[in-house]
Amino acid sequence: MEPKIISRIREELALNADEKTKNSSSRFFKEEVYCYGVKTAIVGRIAKNYFNEMKSEGKKEIFDLCEELFRSDYCEEAFIAADWAYMVRNDYSEDDFFTFERWVKNYVNNWAKCDSLCNHAVGSFIETFPKHVENLKLWALSDNMWLRRAAAVTLVLPARKGNFLKDVFEISDLLLKDKEDLVQKGYGWMLKEASKPHTQEVFEYVMNNKKEMPRTALRYAIEKMPPDLKARAMEKDWKK
Repeated sequence: MEPKIISRIREELALNADEKTKNSSSRFFKEEVYCYGVKTAIVGRIAKNYFNEMKSEGKKEIFDLCEELFRSDYCEEAFIAADWAYMVRNDYSEDDFFTFERWVKNYVNNWAKCDSLCNHAVGSFIETFPKHVENLKLWALSDNMWLRRAAAVTLVLPARKGNFLKDVFEISDLLLKDKEDLVQKGYGWMLKEASKPHTQEVFEYVMNNKKEMPRTALRYAIEKMPPDLKARAMEKDWKK
């Protein structure tokens, strides 16, 4: 039997669903997705309200509820689970990495679930326990495309702060020729964020790898660069 709080969340999501939001949600995904059709702002509010009710619970109890929400396969429930996992970031311990890894393997099946979990919860975990960035490099070698995307999008916010540049490049190397466009976009996005504090270094990386880098990843990586650098990166036959 599901916990009472989960039942209440599901009832509230169902009450706030609308057909227009549900129909527009599916346009953003290539995969089949299960959504109630609740606007993101409302889902965020529901997540916060119910978290406030149970924040005195321990991390284990909250993670168990997150697992229950992930298991349903509904996008909104996954969003709440990812949000709650981030809200207990001050209580993370090193072995939580393997919980996050299991969630990505078992429950992530579209880019929104990947990003909502990894940008915040997993990214914060890596900032707290930086040696686990090495585990992200193992994700980048996985047969599971969502683990490969997760390897990159986990570092989006740390990279924006100027951190983990060496690891950003190493993960990009591992994903460089990935055939999945959602993985290409993932590491391109990571490079784009790294380019904000480290424009020249990321530009040089792109120029050194542009012959093998898919155009999708390249366009993402240079999106925030000055126009002259963007133009040079997009040239077909640039000569050193």
